[in-house]
Amino acid sequence: MLMNRKNALPKYRFPEFANNSEWSIDTLGSFSDPIKKRAGTTKYTLMSVTSGIGLVTQIEKFGREIAGSAYKNYIVIEKNDFAYNKSATKLFPEGYVAKLNDHDEAALPNSIFTCFRITDEQICVNFIDHIFQSNYHGSWLRQFITVGARAHGSLNIDDKHLWEMPVALPSIEEQQKIADCLNSLDGLIAAEGEKLALLKTHKKGLMQKLFPAEGKTTPEWRFPEFRDRCDWRKSKLSSLATKVTAKNHDGRINRVLTNSAVGGIVEQSDFFDRKIVSQSNLKNYFIVDCEHYVYNPRISVTAPVGPISKNKIGAGIVSPLYTVFKFDVAQSDYFEHYFKSSIWHGYIREASNTGARHDRISISNENFMNMPIIFPSSFEEQQKISDCLSSVDDKVIVQTEKLETLKHHKKGLMQGLFPSAQEVFE
Repeated sequence: MLMNRKNALPKYRFPEFANNSEWSIDTLGSFSDPIKKRAGTTKYTLMSVTSGIGLVTQIEKFGREIAGSAYKNYIVIEKNDFAYNKSATKLFPEGYVAKLNDHDEAALPNSIFTCFRITDEQICVNFIDHIFQSNYHGSWLRQFITVGARAHGSLNIDDKHLWEMPVALPSIEEQQKIADCLNSLDGLIAAEGEKLALLKTHKKGLMQKLFPAEGKTTPEWRFPEFRDRCDWRKSKLSSLATKVTAKNHDGRINRVLTNSAVGGIVEQSDFFDRKIVSQSNLKNYFIVDCEHYVYNPRISVTAPVGPISKNKIGAGIVSPLYTVFKFDVAQSDYFEHYFKSSIWHGYIREASNTGARHDRISISNENFMNMPIIFPSSFEEQQKISDCLSSVDDKVIVQTEKLETLKHHKKGLMQGLFPSAQEVFE
């Protein structure tokens, strides 16, 4: 419920609205209605939600429609309606609110979605959408979420608290101006995101050409100066590298490292914002030095067979679930790229046990070290391939930083264009 404060002001206002009155504060329920319409036997596009992305079709998210007999109770929404997904995610621990943009109608599971429609013509739907994208609702709802979640993952929260959420509102004209400004920035962010995706696709295509395909020992493409040179070699990993088995038995090393598909090897505290292993377990961790390679068998969308990364940040220890190895002689950076190639991924899948856990590759140390390694005999050709792929990596890094800068700029802009949640909730 609302407290004594009835008005609020943002830090920034567009010049034409500088002399306008303070923003009024109303509840979400005062200008929106819950949607109760059910799908019944009528056929609709079935939707789900990806936090931070929005509403997507079930086919896109799951590869199929999953409604089953529950379909008749699905909630039917229309374009510009909102759906609050009560499932917690890392980015949106209090749930995510998405607006239907690309379909005229759709249906969503009634078990975890609360759907609503803006009914006041003096409210700009895109303005409200930007508020939700900033996780404003999370700042309000977290005080009402009871400990724990239901069996199907839905948060324990009463819808009445959503309808009671205070929202600061300027005139419809100022709402539209703010929405247009942020929409244009979103368009720029989307364009830069597409450039990043194209760079990643370009690298993937290069790797498919510069590394041998399955069943081949030479790649489709070779640089001109190496086309008449000797063929590539195929060896076991164990013939080039040695498995590292030294453990932190005395517990003297407490710099815990982790290997992620996105950032490579980093300190665990940097990746998880906390240390997630007890001091007593550190003695079982493997000791790693610079230039050691670390294989993390945990799989993800970005690492379908688990990532292998070279340690470039110094000595530390890693989980005993990891496999650590070092090349017996200095090698080019070629192998860093090889371990990300589709041919290596195929070998991992072939060598792994069929009974592997769904979240991790199951492969014995012996099978791992017996994995095939294919590489040019010439060190110069290895380095040429590495330099080519590394140059694309550099462009990906620059583009990623550009995209993150834009997102950070939008976040800062929104903090100025909207009154703070604390000010509104007082």
